[in-house]
Amino acid sequence: MAPIRKGGLGKGLGALLSDIEEESIISSEAPGEMLLANIDPNVDQPRKSFEDGALTALTESIKRHGVITPLIVTPKPDGRYMIIAGERRYRAATAAGLVSVPVVVRECTDVEIDELSLIENIQREDLNPIEVARAIRKLMDDYGYTQERAAERIGKARPTVANLLRLIELSEPVQDLVARGRLSAGHARCLGVVSDPTLQAELAEKGCDDKMSVREFEKLVKTTLNPKKKTEAPVQSLELKDFVVRMQRTLKTKVSLLGNDNKGRIFIDYYTRDDLARLEEMLSCLEEKFGQ
Repeated sequence: MAPIRKGGLGKGLGALLSDIEEESIISSEAPGEMLLANIDPNVDQPRKSFEDGALTALTESIKRHGVITPLIVTPKPDGRYMIIAGERRYRAATAAGLVSVPVVVRECTDVEIDELSLIENIQREDLNPIEVARAIRKLMDDYGYTQERAAERIGKARPTVANLLRLIELSEPVQDLVARGRLSAGHARCLGVVSDPTLQAELAEKGCDDKMSVREFEKLVKTTLNPKKKTEAPVQSLELKDFVVRMQRTLKTKVSLLGNDNKGRIFIDYYTRDDLARLEEMLSCLEEKFGQ
């Protein structure tokens, strides 16, 4: 497996990632054993959900082979250590009954801890879009990052970051559908134009579970917000209708009317040259009679 791409992570941050990719790169630093009892998870870990099946499989693997890739930890002021990378391994090792695990200790600042925790999960695609968006928002709120700065630090394009942040502006029920994988991020972004949270949730239910494509869902949202108004047929008086019938009888061809007593258009159809000639003759008679 290729090493983790370090571009866009900032000076010094790439070195901190040298052993983050699970089961692929062993740190050049010699890991040491540490008691699990001395290690604490990161409460600000961006990943909030851990799939039970995958965690069970990792637990069984660790029972047979042990922890292959060391956890990355950093010292805490109270003498304990906090996980920067490897919480799945920590949980699985605990479930497997291990007493200690291999670790690499790194001195990190708070911002480096938050960045590394986010980057590790993004590199392994462990986070759902909502978790990524909330972690990016935390970097922006805690450290004053702009979207451009956050995008640079985590190795994403700025439009990607902007689209992710839009997701956490949606209502909680919609965010939950995205987090659980029932509604794609593409579908969810279509709901950004819907201001009513209740309507957002109703529409989201119609678009989740691959019921329709993103394009179809976008069309549904637009149609819901801007329903086409039915054009009411203009009211025509009995006298006007009778006038059209008289014209048809006199002209001996189809006559149709668009409009009402106040305004409209009259259409006279002809189907052969003889029809046209007859209409021309009638017009000539009228012109002669009224002096035109």
